Amino acid sequence: MRLTTSHSGAKSHIAAAHLLRPIWSLVVVIAALLLVFELDRTTGSSPVQHLYYLPIIFAGVSFEMSGGLAAALAAILLYHLANPHLFTFRYEQSDLVQVALFMAVSVITARLTHDARRLRTLAMTDDLTGLHNLRSFESRLSTIIRASHEARTSVCLLVLDVDHLKSLNDKYGHLAGAEAVRSVGHIIAASLQPNAVACRYGGDEFVIALPCCVESEAKRIADDLCRAVNAAAPVLAGLAFPRATLSISVGLACRSCDQGVGPSAGSDDELGEALFRTADEALYLAKENGRNHVVSSSETTPSNRVWNS
Repeated sequence: MRLTTSHSGAKSHIAAAHLLRPIWSLVVVIAALLLVFELDRTTGSSPVQHLYYLPIIFAGVSFEMSGGLAAALAAILLYHLANPHLFTFRYEQSDLVQVALFMAVSVITARLTHDARRLRTLAMTDDLTGLHNLRSFESRLSTIIRASHEARTSVCLLVLDVDHLKSLNDKYGHLAGAEAVRSVGHIIAASLQPNAVACRYGGDEFVIALPCCVESEAKRIADDLCRAVNAAAPVLAGLAFPRATLSISVGLACRSCDQGVGPSAGSDDELGEALFRTADEALYLAKENGRNHVVSSSETTPSNRVWNS
């Protein structure tokens, strides 16, 4: 699925963020500190002592503030053990500078890492709902489809939007409409399984990827979402609205593990885009036939179940 421009850098950022699991990161930090300590103990050379910065920086990147400070304190202790005269508090100016730099490097590295991760999270998140944005969702969907081929499982896609949003905007203002979209987004986030990936890709349009999910289960999830949205009594632009004020229409499409596995089936992105188009067509059928229900791409008529209170 590709509705945005190329984002080849996204995968590299994800890979860089998860190069090592925490336990191995801890092992690397400890091993590096001990190695530098041994070199410091045998040489007492200032250039060697500067190598303590490397595990401190690595710990700050891997574990942020707590890890960076712990590594800095460990480096200070090892620095004293390698230079026993420091225990008598006979510090030279270079010793004081070295200790101060250990702490400064840890704090700065941890802070920069925290800010970088926060910016990356913001870049992948829809501001209004807190769900994935389109760029992030496309990357995740490609991964899900690839995994479904490898594990020979099914993947389903739900495409949905908020019914009669224009009428709500016209009558109560666009702030009420935006809060209606936010409310639906929060209901989606609260209702889905941990392995599902949900995205707001337009004004009031959402798409949900359900890995390892068969059509009957996806239909149940979509029906439950319709119920949950219709049962909500939202507060929009400071006004309390009754239950059944909001409703959604949902289009559903699934792809089983034996579909499109061959080399002629296209890339993961193309398969994701085809699955999206199929679910989107089902959504249009749901809206044409009364809204507030679910239509599967395998059905020729919309579901008879409508969730009106």
